[in-house]
Amino acid sequence: MSAGIPDVDIREVGPRDGLQIEDPIPTEAKIDLIDALAATGVRRIEATSFVSPRAVPSLADAEAVAAQLHRWPSVSFSALVAGLGGVRRALAAGVDRLEYVVSASDGHSQANVGRSSTESVELIAPIARLVHEAGGHLEVIVAIAFDCPFDGPTPPSRVAEIARRAVADGADSLSVADTIGTAAPGRTLDVLGRVLQSAPGTDLGLHLHDTRGQGLANAWAAYGLGVRQFDASVGGLGGCPFAPGASGNIATEELAYMFEDSGISTGIDLGRVLDAAACASRALGKPLPGRMLAAGGRSKPTPRE
Repeated sequence: MSAGIPDVDIREVGPRDGLQIEDPIPTEAKIDLIDALAATGVRRIEATSFVSPRAVPSLADAEAVAAQLHRWPSVSFSALVAGLGGVRRALAAGVDRLEYVVSASDGHSQANVGRSSTESVELIAPIARLVHEAGGHLEVIVAIAFDCPFDGPTPPSRVAEIARRAVADGADSLSVADTIGTAAPGRTLDVLGRVLQSAPGTDLGLHLHDTRGQGLANAWAAYGLGVRQFDASVGGLGGCPFAPGASGNIATEELAYMFEDSGISTGIDLGRVLDAAACASRALGKPLPGRMLAAGGRSKPTPRE
């Protein structure tokens, strides 16, 4: 690890993935949440998504949110897109770090974006051209990488093939997503191992949900395999509106706690993350599922010798 660079890089996805299944909240409340998150020391934040406002009304204000991101120059902001139209909107709004989602199953792909998985793969190349012409960065996220609520188990070979094709067609980085939170460490290692073989040398991240209580175990297994980029959502918010049963992401504060208490730096201030979680709870008018919100962290960590 170089001085000042954490051992693991946690991307905060609360403003996008955390809010997309919630009732819409005012843009001002989202900016307050991003402000609280930026104060935690997190280096990357997924700010919003440029998708159909009819399909995801809670993120209909993507342009308004993007217009305020200049307030935090030390944070790298990204946005999710589902097609060429979303890419054009994002670039016009000044966001050039984009995440394009490809579902590994046809059932989820049709429910999510109204086209087959293969058709979504075919869009990677033209999306990459648009993003690169604007000087941007394209991450391809392989969703439903373990199981689909419509089609059942996802063949690991399909995930690996999408990863290979994504890099060949211009993706700058990859992420594997356990969209409905069904994976356990054994399958996590299997799928990630295949992806690493099919796309060697490519930056690889992991997006986990804690639906069945396996999120942190999967993150720890992936760390042992060499993965250093993880998504997490403040307070455990999140879920996919087009995947039945998909509940919250792993909580940012719990993922950071696990790593920090194991001597693995994240650059994240746990107290400030809990403050941000409280901010999100107030904005949504309800308690959040994250367990550390109730328990807190350790007041007197064990000294390291």
